[in-house]
Amino acid sequence: MQTAEIRRRWLDYFERNGHTVVPSASLVSDDPSLMFTVAGMVPFVPYLSGLVPAPYARATSVQKCIRTNDIEEVGKTPRHGTFFQMCGNFSFGDYFKEGAIRFAWELLTSSEADGGLEFAPEDLWVTVYEEDDEARAIWRDIIGLPDERIQGLGKDTNYWSTGQPGPAGPCSEIFFDRGPAYGIDGGPATDDDRYVEIWNLVFMQYEITDVKSKTDFTIVGELPKQNIDTGMGLERVAFLKQGVDNMYEIDQVRPVLDRAAELAGKTYGANHDDDVRLRVVADHVRSGLMLISDGVTPSNEGRGYILRRLLRRVILSMRLLGVEGATFPELFPVSRDAMRDGYPDVEQNFEFISRAAYAEERTFLRTLHSGIEILDEAVSRAQHDRTELAGDTAFLLHDTHGFPIELTLEIAEEAGVTVDERVFSSLMQEQRDRAKADAKAKKGQRADLSVYKELRGLGETLFTGYTELQHESRVLGLVVDGASAREAHEGDIAEVVLAETSLFAESGGQDSDQGLIVGDGFEAEVLDVQKPVPGLIVHTVKVTVGTIGLDARAETRVDADYRRGATQAHSGTHIVHAALRDVLGPNAHQSGSYNKAGYLRLDFTHSEALSPETKSEIEEISNLAIRSDYDVVTREMGLDEAKALGAMALFGEKYGDRVRVVDIGGPWSRELCGGTHVSSSAEIGMINLVSESSVGSTNRRVESLVGLEAFRNFAAERAIVQQLTSGLRVPRLEVVSKVQDLTAQLKAAEKKIATFEAQQLAQRVPELIAGAERIGDVRAVITSLGTVGSSDEVRSLALQLREQFGGEAGVVALAGDAGGKPVVITATTAAARETGVKAGDLAKLGAGVLGGGGGGKPDLAQGGGTDPARIDPALAEIRRSLQG
Repeated sequence: MQTAEIRRRWLDYFERNGHTVVPSASLVSDDPSLMFTVAGMVPFVPYLSGLVPAPYARATSVQKCIRTNDIEEVGKTPRHGTFFQMCGNFSFGDYFKEGAIRFAWELLTSSEADGGLEFAPEDLWVTVYEEDDEARAIWRDIIGLPDERIQGLGKDTNYWSTGQPGPAGPCSEIFFDRGPAYGIDGGPATDDDRYVEIWNLVFMQYEITDVKSKTDFTIVGELPKQNIDTGMGLERVAFLKQGVDNMYEIDQVRPVLDRAAELAGKTYGANHDDDVRLRVVADHVRSGLMLISDGVTPSNEGRGYILRRLLRRVILSMRLLGVEGATFPELFPVSRDAMRDGYPDVEQNFEFISRAAYAEERTFLRTLHSGIEILDEAVSRAQHDRTELAGDTAFLLHDTHGFPIELTLEIAEEAGVTVDERVFSSLMQEQRDRAKADAKAKKGQRADLSVYKELRGLGETLFTGYTELQHESRVLGLVVDGASAREAHEGDIAEVVLAETSLFAESGGQDSDQGLIVGDGFEAEVLDVQKPVPGLIVHTVKVTVGTIGLDARAETRVDADYRRGATQAHSGTHIVHAALRDVLGPNAHQSGSYNKAGYLRLDFTHSEALSPETKSEIEEISNLAIRSDYDVVTREMGLDEAKALGAMALFGEKYGDRVRVVDIGGPWSRELCGGTHVSSSAEIGMINLVSESSVGSTNRRVESLVGLEAFRNFAAERAIVQQLTSGLRVPRLEVVSKVQDLTAQLKAAEKKIATFEAQQLAQRVPELIAGAERIGDVRAVITSLGTVGSSDEVRSLALQLREQFGGEAGVVALAGDAGGKPVVITATTAAARETGVKAGDLAKLGAGVLGGGGGGKPDLAQGGGTDPARIDPALAEIRRSLQG
């Protein structure tokens, strides 16, 4: 049974049984404490916790998930994958334990002809929480499962909670017994791979507090509304139904594995280590495909870093399999074809996906080459010194260049060198500990959303600001210092929840409105407006006059000038986006934006810097659109209807069933957008592109001033030009050529001065050689040159002095002040190096005294620092080193 067919049967079964089918949410989680959607229940947390009223009593989904905390286990076990799909059914105060158990058993054991999965009942085992007699009785008395195949386990495995105060409850897990060939008898309690967990039923029954650990907490009592959250692992069921040994061999993953084996000239199943690497490739390519499809691109932080790590592990695994060239153009299309039945977006977005992935591979192959050079040098040093390759070098290669320890070990072993794995492991553990501490800190910093639960239960906050700037409303809630309050007094920073508001909450890249909230006897300045939970708008204010009380009448007043600037910037963002696509083509997708009064920033998919001519063209098209005074039309409609009209749904944005479509010039610019906009393009005034830069290997960023701020910038530049024309006494059109002439004259003069200074230094060679001092086994020139033009001058003199030593054991250590920065250059002859003196060690030593760093090769090295006054002590330290 194909994976897509299992998915279809799941959704059909639960839809027949009264569940609303909910499409998979993005892999990019809305939860600020999570990078990714890590479980099927994540999108439903606001409903399961009661924070937001559930829009349905029963729901079902097949949710895309990414989990990388056990990435090192990928390929080694039958069930560990970084990307997986979780089939879930949920009840929000509707059915409970008996209903959940009945549904699970029926779908699992019904015949395939009747739409079921047709698992043999005798192959299924279940676990329950050891104190949950109710669940055990349902399995035994209603389902008819023999008591010996119902095992009671403790809180560590069969009790669910978030790890924080709130809902919790026992769970019951369903396992498939693969038979004696896969392990020992004894059921799931043996924790053996023979028994594969396929379905977890969570019974959210209690409220807990005083949470000290997973197993140490206090149960306050039963929840007023008891919920069901279940999850069936789609990949696990697929590998069982397809008769293969693990998730890497199912129909959605195996084709990539086979293509990788073909490229490497390997036979899957012939070698354990090769098999693990092929599974890593197959798993990570699929994860990369799905992450990029949801708008994540490779970078050095956050989600982009996780994606980068996955892609680089593919490249390194292929290298360990013997393939050193690019493989993504072969592997990603195979993964696309395997996944498109369940996820058509991967085919629709494949041009964007492939461009991002292929660019990352090209970049890393170059990085890999530089890492190999570092490793080769470290191996040579270890061979020469007859020592181990340092563990911190192995860690540097892993952390900075993405080298897995296996690659370092393999290359070192080929050279007959061992690696200090103890130090490497210690540094890796330190890194993990830091990551855990950081995650714990972030978890601790997470806002306590429970304070908004009751307020959200009163209904959604109505936003009226599309059509008005002032609105009379009522104070529904106040939060002061993180806790609900009845009043907020003058001087307080408070959060205010109103029934309706004309103030825009930050979203869709648009900053929040500025303004006031006023009422009888009070006034408050609005500092920020946010949506901490869906449907609830919260105003952060400073109370400037009087006291705000619950249920008081309150009027929101938007700062009209600020709103005008914000609408200009947001509409300007749409226009720049359209202009980018006109110039660069339809693949220049917006990948992020931020706009506020007078300013806009837009990130877009493109791998090359824009030329000055291209930037000018984009700016001109944007301003021509403004001059054309296009109508700006907003309409509300269903999401499918909007997409049929060609409205652009932007990467990373999330949309409900009803959306706003904003047209500027008809279809020229048609986007889904919930922001505020001008009514015609001429109201934007002017767009002035002031910056273009890189924000990743496949993303660029343009920044622009808008409206009056754009005019002021042009006026400032005009004033600068007027000063130049006056000072240089040339017409405006000749300013550039005049500045170029003056710059050329200055460079020529600087070159003459540098030549003269170098000649002056060269004339000192005889004097310095004559004054060389005998220190131990070497003669040395150690001196300060005072003020110098550049480090190049010092290096040139050092090389001339070294040459004068001929075959003698000679050492040169020169220092000087180059533009307020101290520089030290060291050089050694071959005879000096035979005595054990290395230029790199001396430079590093001197630079340390100068307050900086340095190093280099044994024959020539350089160091620097921050304090020129330390030059003499630095040279004295080098002299002491030579004295032994």
